[in-house]
Amino acid sequence: MHWRGIAGVADCRVHKAVASQVDWRAVREDFPILRQRVRGHDLIYFDSAASSQKPRAVIEALRNFYERDNANVHRGLHTLSGRATEAYEHARQRVAEYIGAASADEIIFTRGTTESINLVAQAWGEKFLGEGDVILLTAMEHHSNLVPWQLLAERKGARLQFLPVRDDGTLDIEKLHSLLTPEVKLFAFTHISNSLGTINPVADLCAKARAVGALTLVDAAQSAGHMPLDVQELGCDFLAFSGHKMCAPTGIGVLYGRAELLDSTPPWQGGGEMIVSVTLEKSTFKKPPHRFEAGTPNIAGAVGLAAAIDYIDAIGRPAIFEHDSELARYAADRVSELPGTRVFGPKEERGALVGFVMDAAHPHDLTTFADQYGLALRGGHHCNQPLMRRFNVPGTTRASFYFYNTTEEIDRMVEILHAAVQFFK
Repeated sequence: MHWRGIAGVADCRVHKAVASQVDWRAVREDFPILRQRVRGHDLIYFDSAASSQKPRAVIEALRNFYERDNANVHRGLHTLSGRATEAYEHARQRVAEYIGAASADEIIFTRGTTESINLVAQAWGEKFLGEGDVILLTAMEHHSNLVPWQLLAERKGARLQFLPVRDDGTLDIEKLHSLLTPEVKLFAFTHISNSLGTINPVADLCAKARAVGALTLVDAAQSAGHMPLDVQELGCDFLAFSGHKMCAPTGIGVLYGRAELLDSTPPWQGGGEMIVSVTLEKSTFKKPPHRFEAGTPNIAGAVGLAAAIDYIDAIGRPAIFEHDSELARYAADRVSELPGTRVFGPKEERGALVGFVMDAAHPHDLTTFADQYGLALRGGHHCNQPLMRRFNVPGTTRASFYFYNTTEEIDRMVEILHAAVQFFK
């Protein structure tokens, strides 16, 4: 692809020279959807935190699977089933390599981040959490990393506690020593906030949790496609992410779990594929990961995810992180110039998004106005209602970026937002 190669770069704080070795204009040409016009204007897609666009390589991988290899996996002895199984299990191995898992058996395919977290809550949580146990979360969690734990706490008599968020959008780490006690059985938190862009110190948080005997779950939905990520270096016990936010199809996601934890966790759903033997009275179950993949899986989705990983790695995640971070910093500075605008999140290092409110209009109205000019933003609470209440706003307008976006598009966004100020005035 469009990458001239720098080997062995693992630190996110890479030199700008890394990103400069990528022909970003050529990369952008790999995304056919970006060539269209919307309402008479060139499309500017700033909604990748909700779902990214797909490169031609992923689209072709899906088409090739359905045209050549389509069959059910694991159960058939014919040629097409063998090909499909090989492609599906290759995708599992590819994911393991991508996130630094010790084994492909630590990779469970799900529908996405939400299902991955629900799997942990309902399978692991039902067995290992009890009355009085504490689940520690943060006040910036997406609903998918909040509601499953609320439901579990209600069922089991467990308690929820929350690490606060400071005014600058960072976690109040100083409060952690009083919250992270031996009563905490699980500490679940996001890697990058989907509303603030805050990049949390995952390895440090996992180490602190481990010191008191707590397990950790990391929501990597906003980080897996944007930056280098190694679960063994982070020291997390579980990690969840979605394919559709990192160039893969919708409906495919990943749950990573340490092998010994998965081995001790009972099945979540029952059905075909996840069993060893079934009688009318009793069933025995396969070892992980197949124990947690009941029924026919999203085979094509896994194939598309493997293709997306190959595509991302060909560019290089250090380069992607630097490129996206530069866009986010530039956008935060430019949006701050607008009259009556409040930008949320850290001023320095941030993930690939900017959330803001403008005195001129409600986020829904602003997003609707922007669409008239071909600009795709997202307005609302972003499945972060408690966080919005923390900052005393009904919602924000969010511009989120990926490596196919440009500073010229950000300049055009600012022009459109200036026009919105005048319109709503």
